[in-house]
Amino acid sequence: MAERDFIARLMRPLAGAPGRDLADDAAVWTPPLGRDLVLSHDTMVAGVHYLATDPADDVGWKLLAVNASDLAAMGATPAGVLLSCALSAHEDGAWQARFARGLAQALEGFGLALWGGDTVSGVAAAVLGATVIGHVPPGAALARAGAKAGDGLFVSGTIGDAGLGLRMARGEIAVHPGLLKRLRRPSPRLALGQALRGRASACMDVSDGLLIDASRLADASGVGLAIDLDLLPLSPAARAHGLDPLTAATSGDDYELLFTATGEVEGATRIGTVEAAPGLRLTRSGAPVSLPATLGFEHPL
Repeated sequence: MAERDFIARLMRPLAGAPGRDLADDAAVWTPPLGRDLVLSHDTMVAGVHYLATDPADDVGWKLLAVNASDLAAMGATPAGVLLSCALSAHEDGAWQARFARGLAQALEGFGLALWGGDTVSGVAAAVLGATVIGHVPPGAALARAGAKAGDGLFVSGTIGDAGLGLRMARGEIAVHPGLLKRLRRPSPRLALGQALRGRASACMDVSDGLLIDASRLADASGVGLAIDLDLLPLSPAARAHGLDPLTAATSGDDYELLFTATGEVEGATRIGTVEAAPGLRLTRSGAPVSLPATLGFEHPL
């Protein structure tokens, strides 16, 4: 499919104002009066962030979901997205049509409008990028910095499901549809992120693993975190598979929110406490647990 056909047949039907039907060189947007803009960009590479055998509609969904999760972590309201699609010979017309279907479902589900982007071909493996734009009330954006000693450490949802889903997608263990869906179709916690504005002292999303992301939050805030592995929320399906909490805490692709706050927070599980002394400290059954050699996923550069 030629680029102009890809845009006309698959992308233009998804476009929303101020995308201007994708007919111009750029989008024009007037932000809501007095709001702060929040912008984020993420890239997904075939064979690195998703498997070449993953359904194309799931790839389209996940491309927007991982970016929308960054907006959730900032407490932002989604507005628009710009896409970058570098496609290989593997992404034929049928793949492209399914990819567009997944994009359409995600755009509607996350309250995003497609404003534009770019497409190229000829790469060895697909490289898909998205820049999302959102907004928050003035000065209300959540940040990784701000956690204070004595705050509770919370996480939304359950963790480790996507890690099991990845093993299933690779054919290592039997498939459980719900766990595979957690890998391929994550649900960014947009409503929770907005509810945490003015409530959370620090916040980020869990993408590379709870422990490695907790260490990033702690470093940004200049504090330490004490995490009780017995408190980590595991789904019934994960428990049925015998998932160990420490393994769950180093698995990626959860796209839950990790945040600090005082008191209790509805819709999240308290898993630890913020401490003044820097570093991560793990316990299980009241006893100290050594940090694993690898806290989560990190790209080697």
